[in-house]
Amino acid sequence: MNLLPSHMSDFNVVPVCHDIQINGQTIGLHDSGILWWPEQSTLVVADMHLEKGSAYARRGVMLPPYDTAATLEKLAAVVYAFDPARIIALGDSFHDSHGSDRLPPAYRAMLATLQLDREWIWITGNHDPIAPVRLCGEAMDEVTIGALTFRHEPRADVHDAGRGEVCGHFHPAARVRRYGRSIRRSCFVTDGSRLVLPAFGALTGGLNVMDDAFSTLFEPRRFSAFLLGENRLYPFTAARLIAD
Repeated sequence: MNLLPSHMSDFNVVPVCHDIQINGQTIGLHDSGILWWPEQSTLVVADMHLEKGSAYARRGVMLPPYDTAATLEKLAAVVYAFDPARIIALGDSFHDSHGSDRLPPAYRAMLATLQLDREWIWITGNHDPIAPVRLCGEAMDEVTIGALTFRHEPRADVHDAGRGEVCGHFHPAARVRRYGRSIRRSCFVTDGSRLVLPAFGALTGGLNVMDDAFSTLFEPRRFSAFLLGENRLYPFTAARLIAD
């Protein structure tokens, strides 16, 4: 099922992932920022923050109004490439609780097309704690599938128990120094039992994984970051990362 209109030819997604183990499960990390779990035919995306531009406009702060279009086109490209049976949106899918109600009809129709013949789970987030309005899919606070639990914000007690956790919320980014220059990219970050996905939205920023906010999630120097590149990921151990 081809979901991409002709004007989206720039989104040439190659469905090749960097495989890692999370709690004994083999999952794929993709350079678009999504997680692909082939055993479950499940695609996971975090922090789309749809309608962020319109949320700021309501407060008199004018941002480019194309964030939802860009994010949904990027999402459509990966959905077309992987053709998942299930999609999990890991919270903060909309920038605020009224974002889904502001969704323009064309974008609502596009999202509905992506949901056809697929299980769709909306995980609630701190920005969107209620179920989306007039959209298909099931809203949950978290969902456990096999050995992995998917939620928006990580829970310290789960990490201490060694159970597999996949989450978003922190918009991780990493900085490295290569060939005499500093490079900063959004990234996945993991220690093998917890995985934090990068933000997928077009207008989302990133928090450096060396920030103190990550110190409660991962033991110092005992995690890895996978920086998003063009058609590939760049893996680095924590020892190679630098603060902003």
